[in-house]
Amino acid sequence: MDQQDLEERRSNSPSKERSSEMTTSDSHTKKTTTSWHSLENEVIFRKLATSSRGLEPEEALIRLKEYGKNALPERKPPGMAEIIFHQFKSPLIYILLIAAVISLLLDDFKDAGFIFLVVIINAVIGTIQEWKAEQSATHLQTILKIMSRVRRGGTEIKISAEEIVPGDIILLESGNRIPADLRIFRATNLTIDESLLTGESDAVQKTAGILKEDTPVSDRYNMAYAGSTVITGRGCGVVTATGSRTEVGMIARAVTETESAKPPLLIRMEDFAQKIGIVVIVASCIMSVIALSQGTAPIEVFFLAVALVVSAIPEGLPVGVTVALSIASTRMARRNVIVRRLSAVESLGSCTTIATDKTGTLTVNQQTARMVLLPPGDYFEVSGEGYTPEGEIKKEKGASPETKEIERLQKLALAAVICNEGTLFQEDGKWVHHGDAIDVAFLALASKTGINPEEIRKKVKPVAEVPFESERMYAAVYYREDSGSIRVAVKGAMEAVLPYCTAMNTAEGKVPIDSDALNRELNSLMEKGYRVLVVAEGPVPGKIGETPELDSVKPELTFLGITAFIDPLRPDVSEAVQTCKKAGIDVIMITGDHPKTALAIAGELGITHSKEEMLTGREMEDLGDPELPTFMTTLEKIRVFARVTPVQKMQIVDSLVRRGHFVAVTGDGVNDAPALRRANIGVAMGSGTDVAKDTSSMIVTDDTFSSIVAGVEEGRIAYDNIRKVSLLLVSTGLSEVILFILALFIGLPVPLLAVQLLWLNLVTNGIQGVALAFEAGEPGVMYRKPRKPEEGVFNDLMVKETLISGATIGIIAFAAWAWLLWEGYEETLARNSLLLLMVLFENFHVFNCRSEYRSAFRVPVRNNYFLVIGVILMQGLHIFSMHIPFMQELLSISPVSFQSWFSFFIIAGTVIVVMEIFKKIRATRNRDM
Repeated sequence: MDQQDLEERRSNSPSKERSSEMTTSDSHTKKTTTSWHSLENEVIFRKLATSSRGLEPEEALIRLKEYGKNALPERKPPGMAEIIFHQFKSPLIYILLIAAVISLLLDDFKDAGFIFLVVIINAVIGTIQEWKAEQSATHLQTILKIMSRVRRGGTEIKISAEEIVPGDIILLESGNRIPADLRIFRATNLTIDESLLTGESDAVQKTAGILKEDTPVSDRYNMAYAGSTVITGRGCGVVTATGSRTEVGMIARAVTETESAKPPLLIRMEDFAQKIGIVVIVASCIMSVIALSQGTAPIEVFFLAVALVVSAIPEGLPVGVTVALSIASTRMARRNVIVRRLSAVESLGSCTTIATDKTGTLTVNQQTARMVLLPPGDYFEVSGEGYTPEGEIKKEKGASPETKEIERLQKLALAAVICNEGTLFQEDGKWVHHGDAIDVAFLALASKTGINPEEIRKKVKPVAEVPFESERMYAAVYYREDSGSIRVAVKGAMEAVLPYCTAMNTAEGKVPIDSDALNRELNSLMEKGYRVLVVAEGPVPGKIGETPELDSVKPELTFLGITAFIDPLRPDVSEAVQTCKKAGIDVIMITGDHPKTALAIAGELGITHSKEEMLTGREMEDLGDPELPTFMTTLEKIRVFARVTPVQKMQIVDSLVRRGHFVAVTGDGVNDAPALRRANIGVAMGSGTDVAKDTSSMIVTDDTFSSIVAGVEEGRIAYDNIRKVSLLLVSTGLSEVILFILALFIGLPVPLLAVQLLWLNLVTNGIQGVALAFEAGEPGVMYRKPRKPEEGVFNDLMVKETLISGATIGIIAFAAWAWLLWEGYEETLARNSLLLLMVLFENFHVFNCRSEYRSAFRVPVRNNYFLVIGVILMQGLHIFSMHIPFMQELLSISPVSFQSWFSFFIIAGTVIVVMEIFKKIRATRNRDM
């Protein structure tokens, strides 16, 4: 290597070029990198200053220092301090803390202590829940922690993948995990599973040829990417990129650089807190003006303002919200959804669109023989899914095959078993498989026809074989029969096998081949999204030479049939998608798989039936800059995106978010990570990659789409319960504000002390609010349309219910306060009675809040025994406190007679009557509309 080559290597080093061969771009710049897939081997070796012998050990050490370890950037999981700090990032918490500070400045330590207590309780509950979730989630960065066979200085050694550097020669064989991005320069029957990167379920056949420079990543058959797995064959490749410069590394980098969309709950709570703050300021100003105009001393006005702030702010809401989300997260865990952030619970319930991956999410990610065509046109349907021999074969109309048909099916299966490198066996009650997905699927099909693949293999005596390669598009195995004659079993693409077929096996026996008819049937299956392979067999005339390829041996094959494979849908996916439709949630498929396959799956699920609603990655590129209006309007009509890159998937999600959708993105591969982060809520599959899990807000442990829909249901229930808690706390807070303002207008003393308000809001009503958060879901929760993205916590209905109930309680409480004073009750005793009345009002009103729509008497008690128990306990606690000296002094309260208590009990029941009348009138109007 001369000086010029060395300088060229340094200037073109992979670390300088970011990646192996991609052209990356943002909204401002484009950067073209080395297209390793389009270069001759000699050029690649020269650029990387290496050879087929590999790097010398000394050079490898130099490069390890230069490029660093072959590892993705470490991202530490959040520590306890970070989780605790996260609990205080709430607008309502900010308002509470401000109120506490004001109380401290006015030396009102009791009020400040109460407020700090509720903030601490909220933080403890949230911290425990999020810490548990983080412990349940799988840690990041196991993809590259593997051992690899490397050739250095002409010697093969095994080293840690972290020690691999650009220019290393990697030796590949079936079962290996690819440690870095490679340019393949030798391949023998090499197939690699790249589904974690591309989203395509089929293993990719790899070659050592040269490709065009503009070949997309998913079609670069001479490249192998870090994190993917060798399924069959052997190969050899040179490392072009390591660590963060690999395709996986760039995705990980994109994840860290992508801005995550705010959760819907945070958006709504910020808006709600802003409105509460405005109301508090306006009410305080009005009250202060009234008080000052009546000659009240300024310092007393400040105390009155603090009391009003305490009455107006729903201090118990942060705890209520946290408990509601914690309960929902526990319920989700029972339904196989692990929540990593509490706000994600409601986020999933708020989503208007689910952008789902296909492979491994909607499908089982296991190729399955679904249809068999026996010539000339006899179709048979195959049941069962995945890599198990469980299932049966039926005719198209459900009838069982006749004896001769079974024999023809078994003949096809026999040839497929002989020409097969896969294994499928039962171990400890579970089916275990190894090898190419199609080979394993053929073994499962053979078992369904009634033959035993293992017994067949024991009897067969192979004499030669032709492994499958993409150039020849078929595989063949020659074997000797007991009679000594040689036969060959072949499977492969129609265009590769059909030319060697002279006959086809029909119900009438062997008849001349009808190529046109068979091709028509094949095209029909391909249009439906199937992956099709044909099977043939026949005698070998003469001896097999040194080259056993079919064009050399020229056997006279009999066409046995066509087998159609598909990665089948998960059993419960169709129902889950239909549930989403009923719930008004759009389901969009985003996949790296073939367009025909994607459209077939989408059609079967009812996501779309029109080609006009599908867009490919190349067509997306033609749309231009994602910031252009035409890009946004075009994507709005699309329901299926096929052959898309990870960057394009993120652009799709970004477009949805910017159009105002609350987007939930599902995925399991590295290719899903940027989109998972950009979405309002990212949902990773439990069996997916660590990168996807670490990026997501939720993890679905059983990988089923139905669990995601169950999560949506629990999220909606959680938000309903948050609204119920908000209705309770805000309406009672409003009643206190009305009580205060009316008393000041008339010139009466302050109705309740600040510490009494805190007792009322935080202890009695706060605990009831927590109990209300346990409410079970109402009927039809998944038949409602999603809330409008711009809709706040309070919609028109909740505003009306808040105003009516708040005004009812406030006006009646004011009337009671005025009557007590006019009857000559001393202020302390009058406040004692008023506080008891307010506690009873809240005890009754919590039952109104159990449903925004239904009568309180129609909501079953069994839906929430905690609430009934909580109401009884809180009333008992208040009565108990009236008899305890410490509490009497703290709250300025004293015991009352049973007659007085019962009178207040009857008065407080009026809030139930008023709200029942309102709900009845509303229900009648809705029926008449």
